[in-house]
Amino acid sequence: MNAPTTSAETLRSALAALLDGLPPKQAAQAVDRLIANYRGRTPTDAPVLRDRSDVAAYAAYRMPATFEAVRAALAAFADAAPEGWAPDSHTDIGGGTGAATWAVTSTWPAQRPVTVLDWAEPALHLGRELAAANPLLDDARWQRSRIGAALTVESTDLVTISYVLGELTAADRGSVVEAAARAAQTVVVIEPGTPDGYTRIIEARDRLIAAGLRVAAPCPHSAACPIEPGKDWCHFSARVSRSSLHRKVKGGSLPYEDEKFSYVAATRLPAEPATARIVRRPQIRKGQVLLDLCVADGALERTTVTKRHGPLYKAARDADWGDAWQ
Repeated sequence: MNAPTTSAETLRSALAALLDGLPPKQAAQAVDRLIANYRGRTPTDAPVLRDRSDVAAYAAYRMPATFEAVRAALAAFADAAPEGWAPDSHTDIGGGTGAATWAVTSTWPAQRPVTVLDWAEPALHLGRELAAANPLLDDARWQRSRIGAALTVESTDLVTISYVLGELTAADRGSVVEAAARAAQTVVVIEPGTPDGYTRIIEARDRLIAAGLRVAAPCPHSAACPIEPGKDWCHFSARVSRSSLHRKVKGGSLPYEDEKFSYVAATRLPAEPATARIVRRPQIRKGQVLLDLCVADGALERTTVTKRHGPLYKAARDADWGDAWQ
């Protein structure tokens, strides 16, 4: 399912309006600390976002990229879901300023009961302010909640957990994923596209399968991941358009960036996973395209598509990293 661009544009505009006047130096200092937390390996038992300036910097630094990564994961799940399916309700665990809620309304544009759970009150407050620009989030509940072993999640169609597990202890990660699996028809977990992020996704994937859910994306199977631990990791890329504010806060000059992420979408629905998934950037050579695939029998394989394959060759030339493949 191709998601409309309007939500991304509306979100960027809402961020620019809300953050207008934020001193660049203050934002940059907060961003530096947030980058250390984002890339770090030390779990915390306290909110990473401590005050309004932290949250504003986080929103400018991370929210557009989180939105695009979550939207890409949801689009892959939507392709596997039964035709016409859309969630009747959504809970975002550790949702902070609400990037995942925007991604859900972009993927399935409709009003629905939405609950955002987070332990940082400043993040929830800012998320509520930003949501005023999105009519589909008019009735969203922004609820303070400890994200850990004591978490309870009400029954819902869809749970998203994006860029949260790295902030938790191993025990809390397991509890949160299991709580989501008990509550939801479908659980989508997104983490940074790093070896550590991928490891957390594999742990979550195993727990979701053990809870009776089946993998719908990105894997074309629910068998063990065929990637050898320590040798490689499964991750994908989403293109993020940068606003001028985003470029200032992040210190970049390009009008875009590529957000690397790992994810799993698991469901109790009668989903139909892709026959195969392109797990690396296609290599386009003269007269041929090399595709690295994860396939339905639980293996990795490389296939070469040449001009002799006719329409399949054109499809291979147009294919991108992360796409389904026939």
